[in-house]
Amino acid sequence: QVQLVESGGGLVQAGGSLRLSCVASGRTFSIAAMGWFRQTPGKEREFVADINWSGGSTYYEDFVKGRFTISRDNAKNTVYLQMNSLKPEDTAVYYCAARLTGSDSYEDWGQGTQVTVSS
Repeated sequence: QVQLVESGGGLVQAGGSLRLSCVASGRTFSIAAMGWFRQTPGKEREFVADINWSGGSTYYEDFVKGRFTISRDNAKNTVYLQMNSLKPEDTAVYYCAARLTGSDSYEDWGQGTQVTVSS
């Protein structure tokens, strides 16, 4: 199991930027990929972006392409989400998740960090 702790959320005006961080601990040697998801009240959690832990390949949902960048620092067991050109519709609780080697789904989750974008 991997423990995940997010930070970096907050209140920002539309057009602004935030950088989220997620530090992993525990069985970090078994991480295959890490991702960011988000959820708003009354809606299901949705995928934002993820990154392969060894090769660094990335994948983004269409609604964040060109605005958000996911990156990792393996030495620090940390994944980042740089969010630029934020829009009010980006307001959500953002969750970090880990997919472990041998698994095809994200099973370990952080507690979430609130991002609020004002218009």
